[in-house]
Amino acid sequence: SDQDQLGRTTLHLVIAGWPRILTNWPKPGSKFQTAVIGVCRQAEACLRLLCEHGVNVNAEVESLSYRTSKFSVFLTALHLSVRYVALSAVHILASYGADVNAVDSTGMTPLHMAAGILHKDIIGDDISCISELLEHGAEVNAVNKAGLTPLQEACSMGNKELVELLLRYGANINKLTKAGESCLFLFLNHRPNVRNSSLLLKLLSLTSLLTVYNHNGHLPSTLTLPCFFKQRDQLLNLTQQPRRLQDICKSGIYLKHVHDKREELRKILPEKLYDFVFNYWETKISFVTDVDQDSFNDFFNITSS
Repeated sequence: SDQDQLGRTTLHLVIAGWPRILTNWPKPGSKFQTAVIGVCRQAEACLRLLCEHGVNVNAEVESLSYRTSKFSVFLTALHLSVRYVALSAVHILASYGADVNAVDSTGMTPLHMAAGILHKDIIGDDISCISELLEHGAEVNAVNKAGLTPLQEACSMGNKELVELLLRYGANINKLTKAGESCLFLFLNHRPNVRNSSLLLKLLSLTSLLTVYNHNGHLPSTLTLPCFFKQRDQLLNLTQQPRRLQDICKSGIYLKHVHDKREELRKILPEKLYDFVFNYWETKISFVTDVDQDSFNDFFNITSS
């Protein structure tokens, strides 16, 4: 439990120096890869040894990288493991009782932090890190100091892979922010997101009370742009129409069974019905037309799909 001048214990130093294993090695089986894997195994053995001898797995340490002129930020070892995307460290700490719902001094849980890292650099370890936290009981609908759940943040970032993962673990897609903003609102509030048509379709299909306004009667910023007035009118018209019974049933079945009962349903449902519930998403609303596809892609510097 001894600390250095920065307040770091041996546990924190082990996490801060955690080796990173690449998902795709340039030369698989090389001496360098073998050496890095060996170092990682040593780090895992060291961490297990500390945990077995009673180290405080929930001890906090000041994070110099997050320090501001106004206040210091204190993180647990689990927060640090997520910060350094140390997947095996997350697994070990959680296995030895680390609090997966611990809140740091900024109100962030490890799950919120992992979701932010995933947005910046999407790699396999990031998704695995989030899955590891969820498997160990991380609260999927936890609210941070900004008033957002991980799912709401994922929708705001337009991250389909993360949205689907959180939904599989019971994230509430119909939960509103304090300002009355839905996941759909948050998605549409960032213009780059509208190019992600597949996530838009899913949000439109799974949202129970379909609305595009917040509590103050404001629209998402994207729908206030003249170039998207057509889509705004289409969405407003869609919100005023009663939901079809088949769409209500589809949404209910998907959200209830997407995690643990999906494979069971595959065995008992007709193939067409199963595909309709889990794989088929439809809408006539598109933010990109054939006419403006090239200019749209040039604006966002992306490749046409």
